Amino acid sequence: MSESVHLTTQQLETGLGPIRESPTESGTLEMIVRRPVTEQREVIEEGELDLREGLLGDNWRARGSKDTDDGSAHPEMQLNIMNARTAELIAGDRSRWPLAGDQLYLDLDLSGSNLPPGSRIRIGEAVVEVTAEPHRGCRKFMERFGKDALRIVNSTDGVALNLRGINAKVVEPGTIRVGDVAAKL
Repeated sequence: MSESVHLTTQQLETGLGPIRESPTESGTLEMIVRRPVTEQREVIEEGELDLREGLLGDNWRARGSKDTDDGSAHPEMQLNIMNARTAELIAGDRSRWPLAGDQLYLDLDLSGSNLPPGSRIRIGEAVVEVTAEPHRGCRKFMERFGKDALRIVNSTDGVALNLRGINAKVVEPGTIRVGDVAAKL
């Protein structure tokens, strides 16, 4: 991975223009990242989205969640999806995108006004549904990308644009590949 560079609030705010211009109806799957175990990332060109397991080979189910009563995997947080333009702004070099911890990076407008909970996105052969569970920046995000990045993604505008990303679940299983169309249904 390339060297870490933390942008200032001003640099981040200046870079929001291209994110606001993300395609609203149809974009591209830019990156797929599997997390086989905690803190490991595996960038893959092709993956399988499964109704029960999410992204096959990812540790979502095994890792569980602090947000469920029994610590099991949260069904509404099966997939984490981030806008590729946001990842590029905050992380810089593509080799650093996986540090965000998301599985799918789409060149698509993920804002709440464009993709509110219940919206569906066809990606390759699969369909995912945006859930109402918020996806916010945390301590790990701040350590990797800086305090200003955390502040921006959790700001009022950042939340409206879903700069940190969205949570989703698989509603139609299938194969996905980098370069696939990601289309709002």
